[in-house]
Amino acid sequence: MNIELINRPSSTIAKVNLASQEKCVAEGGSMVAMDGDFTINTTTHQKGKGGLMRGLKRLLGGESFFLNHYESGSDTDSLYLSQPLPGDMEVVELTEGNQIVVSGGSFVACGEDVDMDMSWQGMKSLFSGESLFWLKMSGQGKIILSSYGTFYSVQVSDGYVVDSGHIVAYEDTLNFEISKAGGSWVQSFLGGEGFVCRFSGKGRIWCQSHNARAFGKLLGPMLTPRKQ
Repeated sequence: MNIELINRPSSTIAKVNLASQEKCVAEGGSMVAMDGDFTINTTTHQKGKGGLMRGLKRLLGGESFFLNHYESGSDTDSLYLSQPLPGDMEVVELTEGNQIVVSGGSFVACGEDVDMDMSWQGMKSLFSGESLFWLKMSGQGKIILSSYGTFYSVQVSDGYVVDSGHIVAYEDTLNFEISKAGGSWVQSFLGGEGFVCRFSGKGRIWCQSHNARAFGKLLGPMLTPRKQ
């Protein structure tokens, strides 16, 4: 699976080139266009990797209930994938034995040898404003992630603090705890930051430059109520 990211960084589209009969698993609704030789199967799961419960667990993780399985009919077929929000995409190469945890709404697609399951983040995620369940990706292959705004990644070797709404994914060798941003809880909330995630351990974090939840709070009061 060869992936080319075009129109970066504000309106990125992933052009996925597959060999004949090679398969790609993508989030429902992410397809922009494709060559006519593709075959599509829609299921609630990755083939051979669970059934209905996997789809329900993905819903809890902030993803769609259905997954689309694209199979190429020739070596020249291309599949174009995007995301609902304006922003960038990033390709993460997953090797055997490594795992990454992906926040809800950030998964776009992966190779068929990548396994997708749920990761229980505990009550700390509830306090951070995020989902209680995140996606845990394992196996081997390429994963396409999306961001609201641009991507940046950090290799953590000691500690790192990130606002929860800016986390896209992190390697599972890292742990995080919810804490206040300022010297006191009053300072944290008056400063507009509130809760932050303090990471420890060694590993990589992928972050996004914008916070969709914060944008929604800003935009909401400006919307005109729909007339009945």
